Amino acid sequence: FGARVRSRAFRDCARIASASRASPSSFARATRGEFARAVRAMSTAGEDDDARRSALAAALKLRNANLLRFAGASATNASRGASRASETFEVKNPATNATLATVLVTPRAAISDVLRRSEDAQKVWATEFSAHARGKVIRRWFELVEANAEDLARIMTAEQGKPLIESRGEVAYAASFLEWFAEEGKRVYGDVVPSSSTGTRIMVVKQPVGVTAAITPWNFPLAMITRKAGAALAAGCSMVVKPSEETPLSAFALGVLAEQAGCPDGVLQFIVGDPSAIGAALCESPVVRKITFTGSTRVGKLLMKQSADTVKRVSMELGGNAPFVVCADADVDAAVQGAMASKFRNAGQTCVCAQRFIVHASVEAEFVQKLADAASALVMGDGLENEDATQGPLINAAHAEKVDSHVRDAMSKGAVCHTGGKRAHGSFYEPTVLSKCTEDMLVMREETFGPVAAVTTFVDDAEAIRIANATTAGLASYVYTSDVKRTFYFSEKLDFGIVGVNTGAISTAQAPFGGTKESGIGREGGKDGVHEYVEQKYVCVGGL
Repeated sequence: FGARVRSRAFRDCARIASASRASPSSFARATRGEFARAVRAMSTAGEDDDARRSALAAALKLRNANLLRFAGASATNASRGASRASETFEVKNPATNATLATVLVTPRAAISDVLRRSEDAQKVWATEFSAHARGKVIRRWFELVEANAEDLARIMTAEQGKPLIESRGEVAYAASFLEWFAEEGKRVYGDVVPSSSTGTRIMVVKQPVGVTAAITPWNFPLAMITRKAGAALAAGCSMVVKPSEETPLSAFALGVLAEQAGCPDGVLQFIVGDPSAIGAALCESPVVRKITFTGSTRVGKLLMKQSADTVKRVSMELGGNAPFVVCADADVDAAVQGAMASKFRNAGQTCVCAQRFIVHASVEAEFVQKLADAASALVMGDGLENEDATQGPLINAAHAEKVDSHVRDAMSKGAVCHTGGKRAHGSFYEPTVLSKCTEDMLVMREETFGPVAAVTTFVDDAEAIRIANATTAGLASYVYTSDVKRTFYFSEKLDFGIVGVNTGAISTAQAPFGGTKESGIGREGGKDGVHEYVEQKYVCVGGL
């Protein structure tokens, strides 16, 4: 998080703390078991949707229960929440496996209606709302996200599992994209090009792509939506969002706030349900002119194939396998601090988290010991039961088993475990540091997506580059060094879309985010983010 985002988070925390002093009953810290008891009471509140939503809002200690307006329904429209669905799925708290809500699936037959509404709304949004007017709506959306930050964080922790302190940070991060694109949409300029003929004029204009669709993941259920929707709406596009079925409540709450901000009916819609069926429907529809996806490389490749027949524009932010290089001249304490921020945030469930720690042999022992000490100090727990928790659960038990299989594979091949190394209760996995890792281990070859730091060594810079680049992924990379020459050597040689030098915190709204190789196509954020949603049109005026 940049200084600007951090300052907003601190300001929000101060505001929330002040409010808690004024209204302690609304903000009282949950005692052990209180939230679980409230959820059990909510689950027996009867079949009435309003009663269940009210019970869930009370269990989460929300000030704005309206944020759950679509919980229990399929929000096929951010302003309607209507659906002809009969199928449902359950949203669970990964820390306790308790059911939070039952959500209606969007029927595939209804998707054509959603897209038709999106197409009609986009024409109005692009032609009757100037870039300045669109920016005002997005700015108001940003303000509402900030005003509801604590509620959004509590919803996120309940359904995604990350500690409250991290959820609050993500809310601030998500809001920063809306703040950025509210202004950046006004700067989508065209060009006037000098012609070789005195009787003609050449202009290049930028126009919105049209109807867009976003498929977003569960690990950052707010930020991955605002990073896409903020840019799309600023450019004059409409967007249909398919959030993860693991975390739809955060997405629905965001839709409620977009509606309150003045987003016209149909401009931003949400559909939920079977990822394969919805993904195919969106990719095959000629109405959708762009697909943006954050998720696995396997699914990204499938979506690209499905989009080929209609020649859609695509943006893909796919898997990572980030190297974290620690040179002999590095500040080891700073490297450990950066490693903790990069590796263990969100229990290691981030696409840019450090995966392979490539450490100079001369500092390996010091780095491993200090990293293991820091990792073992993390406090696992349910963020709604214990606000001091610094690591939450993995998203589900199946994912915890996958992480454990990677650790078992490494240890069977000679890796040394310095802390952790096994599953805790439920979906929790102990923060783990492994040394003596080799390139044939799963923790080095594949994206573990969990709280596991795999350490290997190098003796010269060329070897470090070879190990770092020995992957089909190319999203994020990190290097710690105190040498300026080495800084440029690594930043130029690392074959990744993002390089963090002496920092483990690289995500910011102001910078282009994306990867090389099989980690994706296109960029999100920065000035480039909004241009992913516009077409260039060349206009030649003759006879002058």
